[in-house]
Amino acid sequence: MSEQTSPTATAKDRVVLAYSGGLDTSVAIGWIGEQTGAEVIAVAVDVGQGGEDLEVIRQRALDCGAVEAYVADAREEFATEYCMPALRANALYQGRYPLVSALSRPVIVKHLVRAARQFGATTVSHGCTGKGNDQVRFEVGITSLAPDLRCIAPVRDLALTRDVAIDYATKHDLPIETTKHNPFSVDQNVWGRAVETGFLEDIWNGPTKDVYTYTDDPTFPPAADEVVITFQAGVPVALDGVPVTPLQAIAELNRRAGAQGVGRIDIVEDRLVGIKSREVYEAPGAIALITAHAELENVTVEREQARFKRTVDQRWAELVYDGQWFSPLKRSLDVFIDDTQRYVSGDVRLLLHGGRAVVTGRRSETSLYDFNLATYDTGDSYDQSNAKGFIEIYGMTTKLSAARDARFGVGEAAALAGDQA
Repeated sequence: MSEQTSPTATAKDRVVLAYSGGLDTSVAIGWIGEQTGAEVIAVAVDVGQGGEDLEVIRQRALDCGAVEAYVADAREEFATEYCMPALRANALYQGRYPLVSALSRPVIVKHLVRAARQFGATTVSHGCTGKGNDQVRFEVGITSLAPDLRCIAPVRDLALTRDVAIDYATKHDLPIETTKHNPFSVDQNVWGRAVETGFLEDIWNGPTKDVYTYTDDPTFPPAADEVVITFQAGVPVALDGVPVTPLQAIAELNRRAGAQGVGRIDIVEDRLVGIKSREVYEAPGAIALITAHAELENVTVEREQARFKRTVDQRWAELVYDGQWFSPLKRSLDVFIDDTQRYVSGDVRLLLHGGRAVVTGRRSETSLYDFNLATYDTGDSYDQSNAKGFIEIYGMTTKLSAARDARFGVGEAAALAGDQA
């Protein structure tokens, strides 16, 4: 991670603004100043959303009236400290969504709080509306790290609508495009891409080709692509034998799995605020990695631990979706998940083709799979005579309960006995 800041200055009343460089947050700089009388520090955090250079964004913030500008390249940080914990938790909200936007908010929050401390701000501002999840993620995250800071949202709290933003930018001759209109609301980062609004709000409408950027149409895929992912303690460390960082692993699988149309998700999800929302996601690298990681866990994690971990994984995903990254429960679940990953090391071979990532091979020096126990051929080391006694003991409580039901004419056993009579 690298950071650049303009020279530090002190002021009593300052607001740190989560700054994207776009129309709304550029206008928010002056708008917040007019509405609150405070100076604004713009904070731009690169988590892989693409677009302009950070230095260009920094200068635009200053040109739009920010008294300071803090920019950070957090792509490596995001991949290592946020995406990898999600991978180790096989995190899929509602069993499908790999937390693309939800994962990025805590790292942005951390930099917002860091900037607030550095520049002596008392308030943090974000650009969220009052209908979405992100307002919760930002504000709960901020107050979890800095309970003394106040939060405001110009769109929600200060009546900064898009029409007002365009008029304001034109009137003040701000260096920002005011006429370009994207029919969708898009949020993207290293882990994936989220698309909503526009005609997608009618849940009967199918996504059109222009919705997708990270993935190619899986209907006409290129030749199948086979990749071997090497994991160490639940984290990818090599692709096809070539060492990679977490960021490199995600980026390369975004490219290769994306070319095969892997990772397209169309879902009506339950927002934290109580609204059902139609979302379209692209997460080729995330889906490929989670598929491989989950299979390696099947090979290396003990049965009862694995069963319980599935419950933990689901709760972990719900907490992160709900903006509770810094919560005590999330921290405790992290400890459990970390312990389960001790032996999750080895190779998984994936076949990427036609929108699917399919496991075709797995191997691990820490595997719990014993060929001699599993085989039905010569060399079988499993003593089948043990099964009879095991079944007697395992089924004893159910057998006794069924016998009692039969005596009192209750349950299926009694009904079947009556049929026989």
